[in-house]
Amino acid sequence: MADPRGFLTSGRETPERRPVDVRILDWKEVFEEFEPERLARQAGRCMDCGIPFCHNGCPLGNLIPEWNDLVWRSDWKAAAERLHATNNFPEFTGRLCPAPCETACVLGINADPVTIKQVEVSIIDRAWDSGWVVPQPPERSSGKAVAVIGSGPAGLAAAQQLARAGHTVAVFERDDRIGGLLRYGIPEFKMEKAHLDRRLVQMAQEGVKFRTGVEVGVDVTFDTLQRRYDAVVIAVGATKWRDLDIPGRHLSGIHQAMEYLPGANRVQEGDLAAAPIDAAGKHVVIIGGGDTGADCLGTAHRQGAASVTQLEILPTPPPHRPDSQPWPTYPMVMRTSSAHEEGGDRVYAVCTEEFLGNDGCLRALRVVDVQASEGQFRPVAGSSREIPADLVLLAMGFTGPEVSPLIAQSGASLSERGTFARGDDYATQLPGVFVAGDAGRGQSLIVWAIAEGRAAAASVDRYLSGETNLPSPIVASARPLTV
Repeated sequence: MADPRGFLTSGRETPERRPVDVRILDWKEVFEEFEPERLARQAGRCMDCGIPFCHNGCPLGNLIPEWNDLVWRSDWKAAAERLHATNNFPEFTGRLCPAPCETACVLGINADPVTIKQVEVSIIDRAWDSGWVVPQPPERSSGKAVAVIGSGPAGLAAAQQLARAGHTVAVFERDDRIGGLLRYGIPEFKMEKAHLDRRLVQMAQEGVKFRTGVEVGVDVTFDTLQRRYDAVVIAVGATKWRDLDIPGRHLSGIHQAMEYLPGANRVQEGDLAAAPIDAAGKHVVIIGGGDTGADCLGTAHRQGAASVTQLEILPTPPPHRPDSQPWPTYPMVMRTSSAHEEGGDRVYAVCTEEFLGNDGCLRALRVVDVQASEGQFRPVAGSSREIPADLVLLAMGFTGPEVSPLIAQSGASLSERGTFARGDDYATQLPGVFVAGDAGRGQSLIVWAIAEGRAAAASVDRYLSGETNLPSPIVASARPLTV
């Protein structure tokens, strides 16, 4: 155990965010530095529970009490080793994961939980700065080759694990850069892309080959991959977005979030002088109250929007865990991200009925308040009103993989939800073809994507070699966590 009385003597502390009026002028990450001494006290709050429910809360099975203890004892290098034992990319999860481990923390039953996420990201940042993160090439080659389709967190995790097992691995990505949503969906202020780039350098030095600008099914056929490679991992994510088919949808000024966010990221990459869809001086309405909506919100602030309103059809969440969502479940409570802190209005329990325009251009939305009743949202009489808007961003989530030539050419079976069908070993009905991440699971969390990438890699290694030493943290049939 770290500090036997730490949870009694130290309260929960997290890093301060940079002042709003400063941080919206740039695209850098929002948090200030957090002194190692303060972090050690936070790690010391871990109670080293007899049954660490944080393990259950984390799909990766992170060894949280172990690296908390090591941080408290100032053994940062050993902490980094324990962190990497279960997680290929803690610098991603430490910035982007909603931390279901913290809501499962035993201390959180009647007090503030341990700052697990902050300890995690601090460990890996120190590891990189200290030069402890080095390539781990295999000692020998298996003589087998694997193609990974998609370079999001699931595909990258599978690729790294398989390369370290001695297989020749090639990652195929249709975009011009590797990273999937990590590259073009996550704004720079949430995760600077330098963290992604240096991990890709490590993977390349471990032998992973990256093939960008190649869409499987268009630039190379699926049959070609099956002939050239001994196994194929499909990790294309769930990028088929939900739309809003209501009157006025044809008006100019209405865009999907994933039509909007990549342009802003490309500006930061230096590809563009200005974003193709720019919120500068506009009244922006974001439909959808989740993380993608918050990403749009923070981006609009930095582009200089005149106003931003975020709409959510669900009622306002409670400030504290409701009795219907007891510990250690992930509760639906009011959460304020850095983007919400920067401004804008959040409107709950409201439904958009129509987009209104003049001469083909958007000018407003007609919305109505709704009440949830018997599983349906019913309009509240007399609550219809207009919200001025020059730009509407649809951030209502994703339903599964896009309908694509890959699906048609592969002949892989699909589930009722439109995801790739697979067994508990991540294998499809096609010999040597496996599925990892959102492509099989449906829209989920980054920790699930990495965990599935690792588990699928173990199944692929077993298929190719007859046995495997790779860890397999989860099975594909595990129920998804909804956040």
